[in-house]
Amino acid sequence: MNSSENEAFEKCICFLKEIGIDVQFKALNPMTILPGFEVEKGILNINLNAVTFPGDILHEAGHIAVVPAAERETLYNETIGQRENREAEEMMAIAWSYAACCHLQINTEFVFHEAGYKGGGNYIVEAYSKKQYFGLPMLQWVGLAADETRAKELNILPFPHMIKWMRD
Repeated sequence: MNSSENEAFEKCICFLKEIGIDVQFKALNPMTILPGFEVEKGILNINLNAVTFPGDILHEAGHIAVVPAAERETLYNETIGQRENREAEEMMAIAWSYAACCHLQINTEFVFHEAGYKGGGNYIVEAYSKKQYFGLPMLQWVGLAADETRAKELNILPFPHMIKWMRD
């Protein structure tokens, strides 16, 4: 990691611990979905020696954050893609990651890099920069964020501001 990535990565770790996502550093199976990261029982495990793209930390954390609290302990890398609402949770994790970048004042390309999202990282950054927030309707539905209309009704800041970071 270069110094800029390292600084952003450290910000992310502090933030995740503050909001209640447990982060542990340990050796991992080299065949993880995102190199250097593994979700195990709702905990984000990291092998610093295997991390290819440090911004992936926020996407993986997003998966943990958007799952109902009662189900987090059952969350593993292998089960994320098998969940009943996996598509909605994937879109929520993307929107959550974007909001986290904004909150932490981290460049969005840190998370949405060209090698991620099946080559669609640039598309996500472009869409979100135009306030085309796919994933927001689901975040709003579960009470984590509000679109501009709902935010005015509640007298709060709209997305990418988050009402709360973790789903109940």
